[in-house]
Amino acid sequence: MSIRNKLALCLAIFAVWACNAVQKGQQAGNNNEQFSINDLPHNIYIEGNNFHVQGIAVDVKRGCAYFSFTTSLVKTNLKGEIIGSVDGFLGHLGCLDINPADGRIYASLEYKNDKIGKGILKGLGNESKTGENENSFYIAIFDGEKITRSAMNAEENNVLSTVYLKEVVDDYNAMVMNSGKQVQHRYGCSGIDGIAFGPQFGQKQGKGFLNLTYGVYGDTSRTDNDYQVILHYDVKSLKQYERPLSQSHFDLTGPDKPLNKYFLYTGNTTYGIQNLEYDANTGYWLAAVYPGKKSAFPNYSLFAINGAQSPVLQTLKGFDSTEEGEVLQLAKAGMHDEKSGIYGWHYKWGATGIHSLGNGYFYISQNGVTSNKKQYCNLQLYRWTGKASSPFEK
Repeated sequence: MSIRNKLALCLAIFAVWACNAVQKGQQAGNNNEQFSINDLPHNIYIEGNNFHVQGIAVDVKRGCAYFSFTTSLVKTNLKGEIIGSVDGFLGHLGCLDINPADGRIYASLEYKNDKIGKGILKGLGNESKTGENENSFYIAIFDGEKITRSAMNAEENNVLSTVYLKEVVDDYNAMVMNSGKQVQHRYGCSGIDGIAFGPQFGQKQGKGFLNLTYGVYGDTSRTDNDYQVILHYDVKSLKQYERPLSQSHFDLTGPDKPLNKYFLYTGNTTYGIQNLEYDANTGYWLAAVYPGKKSAFPNYSLFAINGAQSPVLQTLKGFDSTEEGEVLQLAKAGMHDEKSGIYGWHYKWGATGIHSLGNGYFYISQNGVTSNKKQYCNLQLYRWTGKASSPFEK
């Protein structure tokens, strides 16, 4: 065989080997992707304090999970073993999400003198502090890398910072007219809860924005509290306002206004959107709530905001004076109530925590109380179905 023929044969053999190697690598990559889901635990169980779980976030990349138990943030590994906690909150720590840009954990944090605020202080044995503080609302930002031991103090160790939300305070404190009567709290604002990162509405990809939802009082006598209210922020713009938490002298450093303020017509719910989560697989912003009690609405417990649709300027329903707002659109998915035009699901779980893993997989909180009266969270691994009867399956 000539040198030329030998060289050609060697090249042909190498080409076959390389092709097989690529195919094996692709198969291994696909298997690894599947294994990455299969390797995740089907449930992560943790017991907290006297207050029920409010929100969860799972950081698969760093192998840890975070749980808000109202007055405490708990960090575990994916086996549910506690790594550390941040304690000592005198207010309500709510929904959680992880900033994909830097891995920090964002949460809603509120201090108020209503039934909820008084209940928290009573549960902490601090009833004497009731009425001492002004109503204050914050985005709380935790550095998860610094949470390394249990019972870290929320005001020490430089473990978290806060951003004051003047817009929420103004709406919470406002007196407005509805049905000819003066009532408290514009839009029925009871504070804040749901929080999530994702793209701009009208886009499935792009720059990350932060959406923060109002709590809404479940007042069935009002007509101006049938919208969910969502504040929209450019995350980078919030950095300049970050300050350490002080619960003896609340810091008032924060933006005067959000980048945008959106409305979502769902009918009144009990304390608004409890947990908000963006799912890139569907392009939905999933909003889990405690159902409302108005008979004119289907009172679903789960809604899907169509993230691919841009908000539309509309006249808001139920207001004494004409008011316009940027209204988001519900996805045409789940059950449909023809009378109100509202889409959604009757789904038992999600209001105490929901986290999208991508590719149709989710961790969803199932909460309860143990026999010795400790609150627990059992995170269950689910797959999205979107079916009207049940949008998730284990």
